[in-house]
Amino acid sequence: MQVKQLDHLNLSVANFDQTAHWYGRVFGFRVVERGIRDGRTWGVLRGGEALLCIYEHPELKFLSSEQLAAQGLHGVAHLGLRITDREAWMKVLQAEKLEHLHWKYPHSESWYVTDPTGWEIEVALWDHDTVRF
Repeated sequence: MQVKQLDHLNLSVANFDQTAHWYGRVFGFRVVERGIRDGRTWGVLRGGEALLCIYEHPELKFLSSEQLAAQGLHGVAHLGLRITDREAWMKVLQAEKLEHLHWKYPHSESWYVTDPTGWEIEVALWDHDTVRF
C-alpha cells in the first residue's frame, strides 16, 4: 500500500466566512460543501486538488506552534501549499498586502503567511516545478 497524496487538512477557524473568503482571494479556493453541525458552520474548500476542511470555533484561543512548544504541547507548525507561478503569487502578495517571510532554499523558495485565524502557511515554489533535495 502506498499513499497517493495528502487528501485534506482539517482546521478549526475563528470565523468561517472570513476564512473561506480569504482562502478564495489568496489561493483560489472555493467552498464545495458547507453545513451546520452542533450549531457550528463547517465546510470543505477546494483549490486544485488541495482540500481544506474548516470548522468555525470562535470561542477557541489560537496558539502558534511556538506558543504550544513553550507550554510543552505538540501542534501543527504550518501547512504547505505548492505553487507554480511566481509572478501571479507576487501580484497576490502585493494586492493583499500580505505580511510574509521569504526564504530561498537550494532548490526552492518559500513565503510564510498567516490566515485570519493565525494558521501559518508555507507557499512553496520549486525550481522547474521539481521536488528535489
